[in-house]
Amino acid sequence: MSESISPDVTLDQRGAGCPGPLMELVSAIKDADPGTVIELQTSDAGSKDDVPEWLEKAGHELLAMEEHDDYWSIYVQKSS
Repeated sequence: MSESISPDVTLDQRGAGCPGPLMELVSAIKDADPGTVIELQTSDAGSKDDVPEWLEKAGHELLAMEEHDDYWSIYVQKSS
C-alpha cells in the first residue's frame, strides 16, 4: 500500500478480466461520499489505461498508481 495514501475502501479485483475492475470501481464511486479514497487492486493490464480515462471523463481524481509484482493498485478520490 502507498505509504502516503490510506484508502477508505479497497476493491480487490485481482484476477477479474476487463471490464470487471472498472465496473466495480464505477459502482463503488457511485455509492461513496465525496472525498472517499478508493484503492482498486487489479491484475488486468487494460485497467492502467481504462481507469484514468474514465476518471477524467467522470471528473474524479487519480491519486496514484503503483505497480506490484502481479497487479496494480490504483488510488482514486471521489470528487464532490
